[in-house]
Amino acid sequence: MSNAKSLEQLEQKQDFIRRHIGPSPAQVSDMLSALGVSSVEELIGQTVPASIRLEQGLSIGESRTEVETLSYLKSVASKNKVFKSYIGQGYHPTHVPHVILRNVLENPGWYTAYTPYQPEIAQGRLESLLNFQTMTLDLTGLDLASASLLDESTAAAEAMGLAKRVAKSKANAFFIADDVHTQTIDVVATRAEQFGFDVIVGKADEALDHDIFGALFQYPSTTGEITDVTDLIAGVQSKKAIACVAADIMSLLLLKAPGKLGADVVLGSAQRFGVPMGYGGPHAAFFATRDKYKRSLPGRIIGVSKDRLGNDALRMAMQTREQHIRREKANSNICTAQVLLANMAAFYAVYHGPQGLKTIAERIHRFADILAAGLKAKGVNLKHDTWFDTLTVVADNKDEIVARAVEHGVNFASNRAGEYSISVSETTTRADVAELFDIILGEDHGLSVDALANEIEVNGSNSIPASLVRDDEILTHPNFNSYHSETEMLRYIKRLENKDLALNHSMISLGSCTMKLNATAEMIPITWPEFANLHPFCPLDQAAGYQIMMTELHDWLVNITGYDAVSLQPNSGAQGEYAGLIAIRKYHESRGEGHRNVCLIPSSAHGTNPASAQMASMKIVVVDCDKNGNVDMADLKAKAEEVSENLSCIMITYPSTHGVYEETIREICDIVHQHGGQVYMDGANMNAQVGVTSPGSIGSDVSHLNLHKTFCIPHGGGGPGVGPIGVKSHLAPFMPNHSVINVAGTNIGNGAVSAAPYGSAAILPISWAYIAMMGSEGLKQATEMAIVNANYLSEKLSEHYPILYRGRNNRVAHECIVDLRPLKEQTGISEMDVAKRLQDYGFHSPTMSFPVAGTLMIEPTESESKVEIDRFIEAMVSIKSEIDRIASGEWSIENNPLVFAPHTQADVLGNEWDRAYDRFYAAFPVPSVAKDKFWPTVTRIDDVYGDRNLVCSCPAVETYRD
Repeated sequence: MSNAKSLEQLEQKQDFIRRHIGPSPAQVSDMLSALGVSSVEELIGQTVPASIRLEQGLSIGESRTEVETLSYLKSVASKNKVFKSYIGQGYHPTHVPHVILRNVLENPGWYTAYTPYQPEIAQGRLESLLNFQTMTLDLTGLDLASASLLDESTAAAEAMGLAKRVAKSKANAFFIADDVHTQTIDVVATRAEQFGFDVIVGKADEALDHDIFGALFQYPSTTGEITDVTDLIAGVQSKKAIACVAADIMSLLLLKAPGKLGADVVLGSAQRFGVPMGYGGPHAAFFATRDKYKRSLPGRIIGVSKDRLGNDALRMAMQTREQHIRREKANSNICTAQVLLANMAAFYAVYHGPQGLKTIAERIHRFADILAAGLKAKGVNLKHDTWFDTLTVVADNKDEIVARAVEHGVNFASNRAGEYSISVSETTTRADVAELFDIILGEDHGLSVDALANEIEVNGSNSIPASLVRDDEILTHPNFNSYHSETEMLRYIKRLENKDLALNHSMISLGSCTMKLNATAEMIPITWPEFANLHPFCPLDQAAGYQIMMTELHDWLVNITGYDAVSLQPNSGAQGEYAGLIAIRKYHESRGEGHRNVCLIPSSAHGTNPASAQMASMKIVVVDCDKNGNVDMADLKAKAEEVSENLSCIMITYPSTHGVYEETIREICDIVHQHGGQVYMDGANMNAQVGVTSPGSIGSDVSHLNLHKTFCIPHGGGGPGVGPIGVKSHLAPFMPNHSVINVAGTNIGNGAVSAAPYGSAAILPISWAYIAMMGSEGLKQATEMAIVNANYLSEKLSEHYPILYRGRNNRVAHECIVDLRPLKEQTGISEMDVAKRLQDYGFHSPTMSFPVAGTLMIEPTESESKVEIDRFIEAMVSIKSEIDRIASGEWSIENNPLVFAPHTQADVLGNEWDRAYDRFYAAFPVPSVAKDKFWPTVTRIDDVYGDRNLVCSCPAVETYRD
C-alpha cells in the first residue's frame, strides 16, 4: 500500500484556511481537553441552540488558494476600463505618493490598528489625525475640526443636523443650492425626510426668499463656477440660520477660505489629497465649524492633553459626545470615521507642504485656464467666466462630443441636459490637454498648448475673482514644513507607526469589534489600478469587473445571511443600521402603516442602535434584560402588546451583546412579527453565526453586516468600515438607490445614504477574497474556532475572575465579559487600571465598560493561536496577582503598578523612583514581555485636563521651543 499523499492534498486548496485560523490541530485538541469535550462538534452542540442550527451547509464553494484567488480576481478586474476621468463632481484622479502608498496604505502597522480609545498606545495615528484637523482648520478658516467623517455627502447631512440643533431660527426648512453636487442633494434630502425637515432646492441667491434654519452652498459649484457667497452667508445668518459651505479641498489652496467669507460650517472630501477614487470610496470627509458649536460637532475630535508626568499627549476629546455613549440622545449615529484615509490625506499635505500643495493647485488651475482659452478661441460656449479646475460647455452637439470622448478612452460629466463638464486634476498633463482639444474641436484645430500657456503667463488669469484669491499663510506648523524628502518622510511615518500598537504586534481582543486577521492576499487587490482608479459615476459598462465582483459578493452574502438581497451602499456599520431602519419605515408606509414608529431595543444593545433609531425618527422603548443578561421575555411581551398598534421594529444583536446565544431568539422574532413589527438584527456579532446559523433563518428581516469585522476589512485606526444590509424580499425594494447611478433592484426615487452608489467599493475586494479563499468549509470553521477560542479563554480566566454571563451548559459565544466590579469594590482598582496595565504587557485592552460598566468584554477571534491566547491569559492572571497584593495590603491603592500604568521608558529610567515595586517589574512583569517589549510613549493621560483645555490643532510653534 502506498503512503503517498493524494493529488488533492498536494494541491493544498485549503491551505488558506489553515493560515487564517490561528490554532493548530494539536492546540485545538488541548483547548477542547481543557473544556472537557472531545470534539469541536460537541462544543458547538453545547453552545448553539439546536433550534437555530443550519440544516444545510453554505453554498459558497470550495476554498481557493491565494494564487488562484488573485489570478481570478485579476482577470475580473481587467474587465474594468480605466478611462481618463474628467467627471469631477467630488471625485478626481490623484497621485498617491509612493512613500505613503507603501508605508501607510499597504502597511499593517497603519491599517490593522483600532480606534484610539487607548491613547497611550495610539500616539502615532493621533498625531497624524491632529495634522488632518490642523490642515482642515487652515484651509477652511474656522475654529474647530473633526478627525474625519464618512464622505462629503453624509458630512453635508451632518451639517444640516448641526444647523437644526444650534440655529436660533424656529423654521423647519433647509435650503440647498441647486449647483451642489447631485449626490449630496440626494443624501441630504434622504436624511431630512427621516428627520421630518423640509428641503428646498433652488438657485443659490433664492436662499433668502425662504424661512430656513440653514443653507448649503457649493464652493466652487458642481459645474465649476466660483461665486462670492459672502452676502448670501450674511443673509442666511440674518435669518438666525446656519450657513454651510461644501468646498473642494484642492481649490482652497488658491481660494479664500469659506470661514473668512463668514461660513458657520465648512465640509468636503479630502479624496484628492492622495487617495484613489476607488469607484467611490472609502474617502475621508473634513468638517469644521465654530468653537461655540463644539458640543454639536459630529464625529471624533483629537485634542491635546497632558500625561501623568506633564508631557503633551493626544487623545480623543470630549468622548461623552459620542453617539454610543449618548444613545438615543446622540447628535448623530456616526461610529466609524475614515481614519486610514484621513491619515493618507494628512501625510499627503505633510509630504508636499504648503508650497508643494499650492504648486499642484496652481498647475491644475493653469491647465483649466489653457483649456478654456483654447476652447473660447474656437468659439466654444463656456457656461461660466470663473473656474478653478472645472469647465462646463454648453453645446448642441453634447452627445456627439461625449461619444467621441469615450472613443478616446475619456469620460466627461454628462448628466445635465445640453452641457458637459470637464474637470482637470493633479494627473492632467500637456498631452492630455492637447487630446481634449482634439476631442472637442477635431484634430485640425491648430491650437498649441505651449503657446496658450505662454500667453497666460504673460497676461495673467482672472478666472478666479480677485476678491476670492487666498492671501493668508497656511500650514505653517513644522509638521508641514519638515518632511519633504522621501528619506525624512519615510522616517516620520515610521516614527509615528512605532508609537502605535496594532495587530502586527499582538492580539487585540476587543469584544464586539472582531479584530481578526486581515490577510495580505486580501489586501493586495485594493491598490490595483483597475479597482483603484475608476470614478464612481463612470458608465456601467466601464465597471464590468466591479459589477462581476460585487454580484458574486452579493450572492455569497445572501447565502451566508439567509436573506434575499443585499445593498452594498452603506459605508459604515452605523450607516447600515440607518439604511435598514429606513427600509423598515418605507415598507410600513407602503402598506399604509406609516404611523408605526416605535422601536424596541434591549437595554444591552449597542449604543449605535438607539442612536440610529433616533436618526430615523423612531420612538425608542427599552426592553429589560434578566439577571442572566438575556432579553426579559415577560417585559418584551408586555411592551410589544402595549405598543402593538405603533410597533415598527425591534433592534437586537445575536449572539447577544452579553456574549451568549439566547435560547428565545426565535420567540422574540415571532412576538414582534405577531404585533406587525419587523426584526432588525445587528450584525456586529455575525462572526459567531457564519456557517452555523443565520439571521434570515432565525427569523430576522434585515441586518447590517460589519464587513470590517466578520469579513476582514481592517479597522484602519478607526475606519474605513463597510456596513451593507441584507434584507428579506419584502424589504428589498426599499433599500438605498442613487440619483446619479441607478442601483438595480431598488425603487427609483429611493434616497441614497452614502455619496457613492456602491459605498466604499474599493475595499470590497478584501471581503470578496476572504470568502473566496475560505469557502463554505473555512467560513464555518472560522465561526467554530471563534467559539472554541472564546470558551477556552473564558474557562481559564474564570479561575481568577468572575465571568458575568454564560449561556446554555455554562458556555459563552465568541466573546465573554470579565466582571471587575467586585475587585473594584474590594480594592479600588478599576477596569481602567487593568486596561492601562495591560499595555505594559504589550496588549491592547479588551472593550472596556461595555455593555456593562466596570467590565472587560474579550473576543479572541479565530485568528489567534493558543500561544497568543495563553500569553494574554498569563497577563490577566499576573494582573490579578497584582490586585491581590493590593487587597492584602502589600501595596497601597495609591502606590502600585496598576494605578501608575502604563510605564514609559522615560518613566522607568527617570531619576526619581518612589514606587512600592521595582523598575524592572514595572516594565517586564512576566518574562515573555522582555522578548518583544512594546513601549507606550506617554504615561496615563489626563482626560479632564484635555476637555477643560480643548486644543484640537497642532500646538503653536512656541511650545516646541520650551
